[in-house]
Formats: sequence, structure tokens, C-alpha cells
Amino acid sequence: MDCCTFSSPLGEIFIAADGEAVCGLWFTGQKYDRAGLRDMVLTEAENSPALSAAVDWLEEYFRGKEPKIKVKLAPAGTPFQKRVWEELLTIPYGEALSYGELAKRLGSSPRAVGSAVGRNPISLLIPCHRVLGSDGSLTGYAGGIERKKFLLEQEKTAKY
Repeated sequence: MDCCTFSSPLGEIFIAADGEAVCGLWFTGQKYDRAGLRDMVLTEAENSPALSAAVDWLEEYFRGKEPKIKVKLAPAGTPFQKRVWEELLTIPYGEALSYGELAKRLGSSPRAVGSAVGRNPISLLIPCHRVLGSDGSLTGYAGGIERKKFLLEQEKTAKY
């Protein structure tokens, strides 16, 4: 497993890839940081197409632009978690929805959906920060509420 770090305005980000796709992206020290990853080799991003694409995406994102770079993703999780994470990918840049709305889309409970959202192993690229409490509150972000607030403000999200 190749990995690298990226310095962001919100702190160091750790990125892991399996050669073909990104399988993990966490703020260093966040909840579930590097969960389940073993045999990681620190490398230069340019030596891995997946890591390089992720770094390019992050650079564009933190310049305040909606990234157009395609990054192949391979999150490890249960079938239900993967369904939730796929649905997160449909939330447009600059928009948000509630855990309840997400649960309704998936025909599940907000609690189950919230648990899956919280275990998202590819933060930012799979935009779990775009999910809010039913009253628009900033709840449930493994990277921390202050980071979630920054990300939503950077995207000029109107709903929160």
C-alpha cells in the first residue's frame, strides 16, 4: 500500500492507495485515522498515479475550486457502508443534506446511515462533510466540527 501526506489549511492529510485507487484519506489524528491499513510504504505522490490524482484534487479543492479531477476510489467497507458512500458522492459541491434525507434516499434509518457516514475511509473525496443534522446543525464529522465548518464555508454551502 502506497501512502503520502498532504499539507492542507486544516492540517496534515494522510492518503493511502492500493496502486490503482485511493483507499484512504484522513486528517492526521481524526477518528478512525488509517483504520485497518497495514503494510504502508511512504512514497512520493508522483510515484503513484492514484496518490498523484488525489493530491491534484486536494490542491484544486483548497484553492477554493470545485475539483474536476477524477480520482479512482476503492473504499473498504460493508455493502451497506459502500451504498451510503456511493450516495454521498451524489451530493453536489456547495450543497448539503440531512442524515434523515440521506436515510430516506437509502430506505434506512438515520442512525444506521450516520454510523456508515462516520466510518467513511476517504474523507473529502467522498464528501461526508456535506451531511448535516436535521436542523442544519454541524454534527458528526470524524475530522472535527471546525474542519467541517471550514469545508462547508469554502464550498459556499447555503443550507447550513
